[in-house]
Amino acid sequence: MLATVYQCERATTTNVSISVMTTFFKALEMKKTLLQGFNSFKHLKHVHAHLLRFGLHQDNYLLNLILRHALHFGHTHYTRLVFHQTTQPNIYLWNTLIRGFVSNDCFHDAIHYYALMRTQGFLPNSFTFPFVLKACARLLDVQLGVKIHTLVVKSGFDYDVYVKTSLLCLYAHCGYLGHAHKVFDEIPEKNVVSWTAIISGYIGVGQYREAIDMFRMLVEMGLRPDGFTIVRVLFACTQLGDLRSGEWIDGYMTEIGMGRNVFVATSLVDMYAKCGNMEKARCVFDGIVEKDIVTWSTMIQTYALNGFPKEALDLFYQMQRENLKPDRYVMVGVLSACARLGALDIGDWASGMMDRSEFLCNPVLGTALIDMYAKCGSMAQAWEVFKGMEEKDRVVWNAIICGLAMNGHVKAAFGLFGQIEKTGIQPDGNTFIGLLCGCTHAGLVDDGRQYFNSMNRVFSLTPTIEHYGCMVDLLGRAGLLDEAHQLIKGMPMEANSIVWGALLSGCRLHRDTALAEYILKKLIELEPWNSGNYVLLSNIYSTSYRWDEAEKLRSSMNEKRMKKIPGCSWIEVDGVVHEYLVGDKSHPLSEKIYAELNELAKELKAAGYVPSTDFVLFDIEEEEKEHFLGCHSEKLAIAFGLISTSPKDVIRVVKNLRVCGDCHEAIKLISKITGREIIVRDNNRFHSFIDGSCSCRDYW
Repeated sequence: MLATVYQCERATTTNVSISVMTTFFKALEMKKTLLQGFNSFKHLKHVHAHLLRFGLHQDNYLLNLILRHALHFGHTHYTRLVFHQTTQPNIYLWNTLIRGFVSNDCFHDAIHYYALMRTQGFLPNSFTFPFVLKACARLLDVQLGVKIHTLVVKSGFDYDVYVKTSLLCLYAHCGYLGHAHKVFDEIPEKNVVSWTAIISGYIGVGQYREAIDMFRMLVEMGLRPDGFTIVRVLFACTQLGDLRSGEWIDGYMTEIGMGRNVFVATSLVDMYAKCGNMEKARCVFDGIVEKDIVTWSTMIQTYALNGFPKEALDLFYQMQRENLKPDRYVMVGVLSACARLGALDIGDWASGMMDRSEFLCNPVLGTALIDMYAKCGSMAQAWEVFKGMEEKDRVVWNAIICGLAMNGHVKAAFGLFGQIEKTGIQPDGNTFIGLLCGCTHAGLVDDGRQYFNSMNRVFSLTPTIEHYGCMVDLLGRAGLLDEAHQLIKGMPMEANSIVWGALLSGCRLHRDTALAEYILKKLIELEPWNSGNYVLLSNIYSTSYRWDEAEKLRSSMNEKRMKKIPGCSWIEVDGVVHEYLVGDKSHPLSEKIYAELNELAKELKAAGYVPSTDFVLFDIEEEEKEHFLGCHSEKLAIAFGLISTSPKDVIRVVKNLRVCGDCHEAIKLISKITGREIIVRDNNRFHSFIDGSCSCRDYW
C-alpha cells in the first residue's frame, strides 16, 4: 500500500518536474523569438497567444518585450489591453508603456499613465523622467513640467545628464529661455543634445543670432555636432540671411570630414538659395548622390522663388526623367514657375500629374493653381478652380481677388470682396493690396481711397508700406501728383524705392520732369546700384540742356561698372518656353522671326504707324530704343508666336520690364492687322490686345 502511494507521489512529482521544465524551455524559446523581432504584427500576436497558452502571460520580462514590439508597430490600443491584463506590472513595464506612447505621439496617454503609475505608488526613475518631460514639452504643458521638475530634485535625479537635458528641452520648447539657460548652466558635462536643445530654444523664440553664437561656442568646446544640430543652425542662418555664417558651417563640416546626409544637404541647398547664392545651392544639390523628393522640391521651389523659372522647369523635367512623382511642394514650385513665365500649357500638363481632387481639397495646391491660371491670363480656368474648392480659406479668396484685379475684372473683384465679408472670413493686408491694385489699373480713385481708409476704420488693419505704394501709384496715374507726394510725406514710415518708383510712374505718364528729377535723386540715394535711375535722370538733364550734369552721371555709371537690367520676354509654344532679349538673334528661327518683323513693319507703316522716340525720356530701355526700336524682346516673341501657332491661338507673352509706349502702340496695331488676340504681361499688369485696342485703355 505504502509502495503504491510512494509510486504515485513520485509519478506526480516527475510530471510536475516535466511540466516545469517544458514551461522553462518554452519560456526560453519565447524569449529567443521575442528578441529576434517580428516581420508583422500578426506574427507578434501569434507569439503572444503562445504566452497565454503556456501560462507565461504574467511574466513581466516577456510582457515587456511584447509591449515594446506592439508599440513599435504603432498598435497602442492593443498595448493598453495587454498592460491592463497584467496583475503586477513593475517599473520597467510602466517605463516601456510611457516611452512607447511618446514615440507614437500619444502624449496625452503618456501623461495619463504617468499619473496612474504615481497613484499606484511607483516612483519614476531616470528612464521615466525624460519621456514624460518630452510629452509635457510637446503639449506645452509647462505647469506639469515644473511639478515633475520638483519631483526630479526630491528624487535626487537633478544631476542625471539625461534628465537635466530633458528639463532643458521642456523649458526651451515652451519658450522659457531663462529657465532653460539656468538648467543648461547647471549641467556639469554638456553633451551635443544639451547644446542642440538650447540652440533650438533660441530658434523657437526667433533669436537666431544667439542660436548661431551658441553653435560657435559648441564648436569651440571641441564637441562634434550631429546632423540635427547642423540642420537647426542652418535654419537660423537662413532666417537671418546670414550667408557668411552658413558658408562657415559648410566649411567646418568639410574640415572635420562630416558627411552630408540628405537632410543636411537639403538644408544647405535651402540656406544658399534663400541667401541669394543659387550657384552654390545648385552645386550642393548636384553633389547629393541619393536625392529624395524633399531635396528636389527644395531646389525647384528656390529656383521659382528666386526668379529662375526656366531653371525650375528644367529641373522638373530632369526629375521626371528619373521617374519621380511630384508631391504637393514640387507642384507648387512648378506652378509658380509657370505663372512667372506665362507657360499655361506646361502648367496644365504638370497639374495633370496629380488628381484634380487633390487641388480642390488642398488650399495650398488650389491657390497655386488659381494663381498660375490668373497670371497666364486664363481667368475662366482660375474661376473654375476657385468654384470647385472644397475649403476656401483667406489665401484662396485673396488669390482669386488679386487675379481678377490683375486681369482687369475690377468690379468682379469688388463683388467677391463683399462675399468674403459675408462668409465671416476677416480680410487681411493682401486682400486690400489686390483691391487697391485693381483700382489703380482701372483708375478708380474714389474707390481706392474708400478701401484704403476702411482698412483701419472698419477692419482694424494698419496699412503697410505696400498699401501706401498702391495708393501713391493710384493717385500718380490719375494725375494727382501733389496729393500722392503729400501722402508720401505723411507716411508713418520712411518711403522705400517702390513707393518713390510708383510716384515716378505718375510723372512718366503725365510728363512732370521737375518732380521726376526730385524723385530720381531720392531713388539714387536708396538704390545706388540701380542703373535705370541714373539713365532717367541723365535724360532729364540732357533735355534741359544741362550737359555737364548729364555727363557727370554717365561717368559715375561707368566708374561703378553698372549694367542695365536687360529687357527679356518669354513665350510658350508646344510646351517649350522660348526666351528673347532685345535684338536677340540666337534663336534657331531668327531668320524667319526677323522676316516676319520686316513684313509687320511694312504693314504697320501702311496703317499709319511711325516708330516714336517720344517715350525715350521716361523709359528705362532708352539706349536700346534708338537702335533697336523695332526689335524689342516682346516684339520678337510676338513675331515667333505668329509664325509658330495657328491663327486661332492666343499669343501669350511675359516680359520682365514695363512695356514701353512705342511697343504698346505697335502691338495694338499688330493685333488688328493679324486678327490675333495678344496677351502681354509686363512687370506691372496684363495687356490684352484685341482688334487694335488694349484692355488697359492706354493706362499703365
